[in-house]
Amino acid sequence: MAFLMEYGMFLAKVATIVFAIALVVGIVVNASHKPKAKKGQLEFTDLSKHYQQQTADLQQRLLDKKAFKHWQKAQQKSAKIQADKQPCLFLLQFNGSMDARETESLREEVSALLAIAKPEDEVLLCLESGGGVVHGYGLAASQLDRIRQRGIALTVAVDKVAASGGYMMACIGNKIIAAPFAILGSIGVIAQLPNFHKLLQKNHVDFEQFTAGEFKRTVTLFGENTEKGRQKFQQELEETHVLFKTFVQQHRPQLDVARVATGEHWFGYQALELQLVDAIQTSDNYLMNKMSSHRLFKVSYQLRKGLAEKVGMGSANVFSLWWQKLVQHNWQR
Repeated sequence: MAFLMEYGMFLAKVATIVFAIALVVGIVVNASHKPKAKKGQLEFTDLSKHYQQQTADLQQRLLDKKAFKHWQKAQQKSAKIQADKQPCLFLLQFNGSMDARETESLREEVSALLAIAKPEDEVLLCLESGGGVVHGYGLAASQLDRIRQRGIALTVAVDKVAASGGYMMACIGNKIIAAPFAILGSIGVIAQLPNFHKLLQKNHVDFEQFTAGEFKRTVTLFGENTEKGRQKFQQELEETHVLFKTFVQQHRPQLDVARVATGEHWFGYQALELQLVDAIQTSDNYLMNKMSSHRLFKVSYQLRKGLAEKVGMGSANVFSLWWQKLVQHNWQR
């Protein structure tokens, strides 16, 4: 009897596993036959209306009923006169990661605004990045250069940091503004990696690597690095630095590149003296100053999360909630 019960339990487990596998396969097959949805969604937000509504709410609290109605009529009349005459200012935001993966959204945003922007319009990029991989930020800078090539004014605002690859993007702007203590510069190139060759050698572990081409691999994590390989790698870094400096000089000819391209970074006040930026001002002040002369729109492209990302985030949230409850329970005990 016990054998039959164990055998039944075994069959139930097998059936559960088979059902789970079949369910996953079914989801994958079903997804593969569906037409591919768009990767993301483009959003336009009318910031002018948002700020006007905020102002109206405050005025309603400050003024009596009669004075508020009079103010409202004056505002509506002024808005009708200015609506068709005012140029647009398009706000973009770029919070850069190490691999500059946000460039995919930036590409869509730039393409969208270039389809509707006029020569008298302006683009404000709120940029925050400490830099990252050269090719990623090179492509991001190229997306911004599309705006300049169309003759549309580009202003870059740095409230916190635009260093290394971040500054590579910033220097594309016709004008750069920065908060007083924002960090800018770091015009340099860095590469670092550990080497486990001695550890492997100590434990009698051989590492073999096969290449065709003398400098297909200059330095390695596990093999023994040669002096010739190190020199070649350093040479490649220097060449990349020269390209970086040339790029910055082309877009900001007023800079003394030899002075600022040392890999150092500076705060906003210092950056202004070195001409790394053109003015000390936050993005908020810049937008507020443009309210009377421009219609303000925020352009953002939100990438859709895939099933794996959603499941991963969901699992992380469930685990976090479970952990919080467990800690709380243990603490109360």
